[in-house]
Amino acid sequence: MPLSLPKNAAPVPSPPADEWPDKVVLVTGGAQGIGRGIAEGVLAAGGRVVIGDVDVEAGKACVEAWHAGDRAAFLVLDVAKEASVKRFVAAALRRFGRIDGLVNNAGIASAHSGPIERLDWAEWKRRLDTNLGGTFLCSKHALPSLKKSNGAIVNISSSRAHQSEPDSEAYAASKGGIVAFTHALAISAGPVRVNAINPGWIVVDDWRKPSARRKPKLSAADHAQHPVGRAGVPPDIAALAVFLLSSQAGFITGENFTVDGGVARKMHYV
Repeated sequence: MPLSLPKNAAPVPSPPADEWPDKVVLVTGGAQGIGRGIAEGVLAAGGRVVIGDVDVEAGKACVEAWHAGDRAAFLVLDVAKEASVKRFVAAALRRFGRIDGLVNNAGIASAHSGPIERLDWAEWKRRLDTNLGGTFLCSKHALPSLKKSNGAIVNISSSRAHQSEPDSEAYAASKGGIVAFTHALAISAGPVRVNAINPGWIVVDDWRKPSARRKPKLSAADHAQHPVGRAGVPPDIAALAVFLLSSQAGFITGENFTVDGGVARKMHYV
């Protein structure tokens, strides 16, 4: 006999194909790289997607390339500005009438900002405002709709939230903040589920806008340092993100998943 559940409880798993035609997912920074990969993963599953990005050229190129009709839309979005986030969420709701998923992917990707003794306060704040602040702002404004749909949030952090190279303090702090924000929001926002993904080395050279796209140049050593035998690609992150957005992950929240080909589990000695 099926378990009797409260009306607003997180979903019990259902066949994936049955649920996706009704889902609307917002993907920030969705016009290039990992964000584009996740957006394409949502479309491939049968869902509808709204990508938000500051790069208009990249956003328009995505929608044209996908040939997804009314299942895909691009809107200009600067996640560090609350007015822009509010417009983005409102426009998505006008377009599709609901929000079932939010992927907080937008951020400043460059990890290195120079020695901390010479790091300007303005540059530190820019990285925190975009990477961590943008995750907060988008979650804040999408959450009312996500509560109505018993939806899910996936935050894109980084393996650098747990491992570091020199001169990457601002980036590491922003990504570590996303991990902490994730488990805190999961408790506050339930039954809306909130999880994070920590990508490792993801090769995005050929996932950029057409004018910036290039063939990846990786050595055998680049691939070999990964226990799985290769560096990552955006579909590696998209596969997990789509799963976490679906009812298949209905009993998973507050978790942090590292997707790095096993590098974080590998011991290194000089």
